[in-house]
Amino acid sequence: MKQLNQDEARRICERVIGFSKADECRVLINGNRTGNIRYAQNSVSTAGLNENVQLTVSVAFGKRQGTASLNEFDDRSLEKAVRRAEDVARLAPENPEFLPAIGKQEFRASATFNKDTAAIDPEFRAEVASHSIDAGRKNKLVTAGFFVDTTGFETIANSNGVFGHQEFTNLSFTCTARTEDGRGSGWVTRYANDARRFDAREASAVAIEKALRSVEAKALEPGRYTVILEPAATSEIIGRMFGAFDARQADEGRSFLSKKGGGNRLGEKLFDEQVNVWADPWDKDVPVRPWDSSSMLARERTDIIKNGKVASLDYSRYWAARQKARASGRHGNMIMAGGSKSMEELIASTKKGVLVTRTWYIRTVDPQSLLLTGLTRDGTFYVENGKIKHPIKNFRFNESPVSMLNNLDELGKPQVIGGDEVRFQMVIPPMKVRDFNFTSLSDAV
Repeated sequence: MKQLNQDEARRICERVIGFSKADECRVLINGNRTGNIRYAQNSVSTAGLNENVQLTVSVAFGKRQGTASLNEFDDRSLEKAVRRAEDVARLAPENPEFLPAIGKQEFRASATFNKDTAAIDPEFRAEVASHSIDAGRKNKLVTAGFFVDTTGFETIANSNGVFGHQEFTNLSFTCTARTEDGRGSGWVTRYANDARRFDAREASAVAIEKALRSVEAKALEPGRYTVILEPAATSEIIGRMFGAFDARQADEGRSFLSKKGGGNRLGEKLFDEQVNVWADPWDKDVPVRPWDSSSMLARERTDIIKNGKVASLDYSRYWAARQKARASGRHGNMIMAGGSKSMEELIASTKKGVLVTRTWYIRTVDPQSLLLTGLTRDGTFYVENGKIKHPIKNFRFNESPVSMLNNLDELGKPQVIGGDEVRFQMVIPPMKVRDFNFTSLSDAV
């Protein structure tokens, strides 16, 4: 089915709500057209285009809820889905945390759609892969990568008059380059809403340069080191902390933001004063839809951390009502302030340290301290007297992002990072951190 425009989506929502005999009705329509190309061993392996539109209807009789989904939009199918949701609701037990549907909201549109990204075609995708494969072959490297572009829309509506419709685009790219003998590896990731901000040649060159430099890695004794973390490496660690600013978890003693004896640590200084983080649906680099799809509440620009202090927590509607606080839409992005220095300048100011390209296979060790364990990979280097001296073998680390953000030396120029691993779009700087805890060596490249 083709992508729906606002008028078409509104008419469908009105028909669905009109069919409902329940106390309330909520409608969510998601549609996307996703193109991709994947390559490995210096050869394209798959390419494709997928289109899908799905409608989900949720109804309630009192505190009993039911949901049904479909991808057919004729009147008979729509009414059938509504009746199915109503049948489920009548059979469902009461939800003790149920709250009635919200009233009408004002949504200020954000710039999530870009025509250049929407115009990406098979030729564009083929060129992305070609740039990487050709450059890899010229350098006697083996490349693998994945490029994805998405054009889509989301529509929300309920029986209280809520309605929102917005189109969006984005693209993502990852590339790994390895030496033919497997002893050197480099990696890069890129994300953008606007195709004009993506350069396949530049991105591939980063992975290739790291692969060439990472050959003949030497072992460095595990221990605590000053580290320079590239944004992609930082995001995998810090992103897990940004996802933990939930008021209920904190109040119930289940997070690093829990206070001993009960309550949360809102307003407390937990980080270095350099740390400033906020969410902004209208940010020019990582715009997101101006509502939270699950609650249908409008999103706002919100300070999360201000000069090292916890500035706000995320309250669901239920928990806000219980705690007599104010609920707002869950954030769709996180933006962290940085400095003006490039990666090269951060390296140049380091007497002794470790440069980390990427962190991966990260797992939680202790939720209440946010202690994480993970591995470095795809380019780890020893820095001495302001220069990269030689590649080093990868490490396993045990570290908490809370500790990291208390051990900051410097922050570099922020960059856009996005993707499933961090769950939302981010703008995050490279950072130089003291006393990062490497616990053991890893033989993987």
